[in-house]
Amino acid sequence: MDYRRLGNTGLSVSELCFGTWRFGRETNGVVETGREESHEILDAAADRGINFIDTANVYGTPNGKSETYIGEWLAERDREDYVIASKVYFPFDGRGEPGPNDSGLGRKHIRAQIEGTLDRLGTDYLDIYYIHRWDEDTPIEETMRALDELVAEGKVHHLGASTMAAWQLTKAQWTADVNGYAGFDVVQPLHHAGYYEDVKEYLDVCIDQDLAVCPYSPLAGGFLTGKYERADPDDPEQVIAPDGSRASFDDRFERFYLSERGWKVLDAVRDVADECDATPAQVALAWLSGWDEFTCVPIVGARTVDQLDENVAAADLHLSDEQWDRIMDARYDPDGNRWGH
Repeated sequence: MDYRRLGNTGLSVSELCFGTWRFGRETNGVVETGREESHEILDAAADRGINFIDTANVYGTPNGKSETYIGEWLAERDREDYVIASKVYFPFDGRGEPGPNDSGLGRKHIRAQIEGTLDRLGTDYLDIYYIHRWDEDTPIEETMRALDELVAEGKVHHLGASTMAAWQLTKAQWTADVNGYAGFDVVQPLHHAGYYEDVKEYLDVCIDQDLAVCPYSPLAGGFLTGKYERADPDDPEQVIAPDGSRASFDDRFERFYLSERGWKVLDAVRDVADECDATPAQVALAWLSGWDEFTCVPIVGARTVDQLDENVAAADLHLSDEQWDRIMDARYDPDGNRWGH
């Protein structure tokens, strides 16, 4: 595992970030990744050189459990060896039913949540603190000032932004700049080769502002692993899925990942995988890491050590310019138009 500078920061991070949204999360009454399993896979990630760990205050059932699991694990290690990122925005139910100020990006919620996050993680500071979404109800000046205060107090080292529109990211950066506040250094969009929407404008802002990009769902919810097959050539949402896989029970999977564009990209990814003697998942991750215009560190969320090992092997895979371009070009039809949904 090699390390790279995270955008314009002084942080050096592993080529992959480990995501923990499944830690302590209950789905249909079943915990996806329990405490022991969480610690086991964190051990494996660390042993393989991953030093970058991503979580959020709302991960886990109830909220906060993911941070608690990480904090317990971190207590047995040297905190300075790891880059820890968390997030704020969504309603937080870790104290019971969320109240009227238990969500959003107002100063009150941000201040309350950073204290809870630091306590659960057992640390004095976060390396990166993301806003999880854009808050339509709170002036961005209030949000950026509250975040700047956390940086000034040493509770947060760098600021990040997750999903939002390009104009919103630009507005936030402008607000920070004109007021002398700390701005964003890192972003975390939904981005992968087969995504059904273009994020070109968003990425253009990242290039202009020298922001690192840490995409979540880099394997398109498992779609780009190649384990799904198209069932109907005329309907991209008809899929043959392994029993128990995400496509068999998640409506969001159809809306976010199943598109004409996705299947075209998957075909290209499979072809490149055959050429490289790699898996489609490894090629999809290597494609993201291959961006030249910005630092790109995909967030992987393996459930097992075997899955983690497959993902980690992507760090040793380097696509040729022709292979990278072939996957990029698969997103568009011969006339240069984006394949539709």
